[in-house]
Amino acid sequence: MASRLARPLTIPDEEEIDLYEVMSALTDPVRRALVRHIATTPGGPCSTSDFGVSKSTLTRHWRVLRESGLIRQEVDGTRHRNWLRREEIDRRFPGLLALVLDQMGSGPEAADR
Repeated sequence: MASRLARPLTIPDEEEIDLYEVMSALTDPVRRALVRHIATTPGGPCSTSDFGVSKSTLTRHWRVLRESGLIRQEVDGTRHRNWLRREEIDRRFPGLLALVLDQMGSGPEAADR
């Protein structure tokens, strides 16, 4: 039986990234905190304790971000490494990601805005 981690993680092509899907993904404060975390530590580890949610909830948030086109993930053993698709988002929606990250600030309290 193949591991579910062996399946390729699908993300939309650049021209398929939808503004409404991106904005919908960013409505949740945990997902905004994840985006901010990835922006400051690309490819770095994230644990459930960093965000105060269960493993299954965190997995769901990653999936929403990935399927919206905001992030890409790479499987590294039993873990996933995450990166913002900054260049693709900037080409598709110039200035959007910079505005979103600027609005979120850099401190932990910014995730609650």
